Amino acid sequence: MTVEPEIDARDVAVIFEGGGTRNSYTAPVVEKLIAEHVQFGWVGGISAGASHALNFASRDAYRSEKSFTDFVGNPEFGGWRTMVRGKGLLNGEFIYEGYADQLPFDMETFLRTEEEVHLEAVRADTGETVTYNREDMQTIEQINIAARTSSTLPLVMKMREVDGVPYVDGALGTSGGILIQAAKDAGYSRFLVVLTRPRDYIKPPEKRQRALRRILRKTPNVVDAMVARPGIYNAARAEVKRLEAAGDAYVFYPEHMGVESTELNVDKLKANYAAGQEQLAREWPAMREFLTQRDR
Repeated sequence: MTVEPEIDARDVAVIFEGGGTRNSYTAPVVEKLIAEHVQFGWVGGISAGASHALNFASRDAYRSEKSFTDFVGNPEFGGWRTMVRGKGLLNGEFIYEGYADQLPFDMETFLRTEEEVHLEAVRADTGETVTYNREDMQTIEQINIAARTSSTLPLVMKMREVDGVPYVDGALGTSGGILIQAAKDAGYSRFLVVLTRPRDYIKPPEKRQRALRRILRKTPNVVDAMVARPGIYNAARAEVKRLEAAGDAYVFYPEHMGVESTELNVDKLKANYAAGQEQLAREWPAMREFLTQRDR
């Protein structure tokens, strides 16, 4: 049964930034939007933000929280044991394709919801940005592939090949990790942007170029993308700030982020989740006001 939206925000695009397990802080935003029955017109995310986008589109608040807290405690999720077995510091195969018995994806609800869904990944062989929309994600296998390829961090996770083509994290593509231009290209002019870096964050230049070119010598386009990313990312954040200043975007910036992207300690992740929950409780009235604005 379709639930009528309590907040009709179909003129708004919601954008989730990735950040590995930093997304434990922003998971409460996903849950609140589900609990308040917010209907967006468009939802987009890259890397861990792709998980947020998919969990929202399937209206699965439980999965939104557990994906970034308790589930991380499984020894197969990541760590040095998975690293030495050749599965990566974070085990993408388990996280995105081996979880079915623990955190099953609600495909039935996903196929019933209406908002446009937009994820991105990058071809490691060419550096080309690849887009996944709803029509590309009609089966659970397609969902898993889209989420995993969008989230494959170079050096941290083993690349996922699809039809012989290796993929890496979508944040290395044309968006820099923040899908503001994609949402604009889809026709949207109002945005809810959920970030995992603080307001004053500026991504520094990549200083490991020589080492990266040696380690990733088989995929030079990936190194080129890693070198280019800071400039693209910072430009996207500048555009988000411009839209915020103009009243066209509400931006959730984490004020008390307590973990880095590869944190695996569940207690720390739960504390980070609680910090995000507390901040959201303070910000929800203003966020709700933005989402319900009409005829601006």
